[in-house]
Amino acid sequence: MLKIKKNDKVEIIKGKDRGKTGKVLRIESVKDRLYVEGVNVMEKHVRQKDQSKPGGIIKKEGPIKISNVRLICPGCGKLAGVGFEVRDSGIKVRICKKCKQQV
Repeated sequence: MLKIKKNDKVEIIKGKDRGKTGKVLRIESVKDRLYVEGVNVMEKHVRQKDQSKPGGIIKKEGPIKISNVRLICPGCGKLAGVGFEVRDSGIKVRICKKCKQQV
């Protein structure tokens, strides 16, 4: 089970985009990378395929290492570490290490 999942709100703690926040768009768990909305924006040059699909420069998000982001807890609103807890029903859930609420 990953500590950060899709649609979580995260803040960048290292790199050129330090301090920016955004929503996680997708995760590549094999490569330990994730894509955050509006962060690490890259420009890609695209050739024209035909008259209906023009070429040009497209801006899109690039990958960031998972270790360079921290989860923003929806309960307390602070940067927090993520822990795991097994409930009485046997379900494993993510919890905020600061406020001890389920994320």
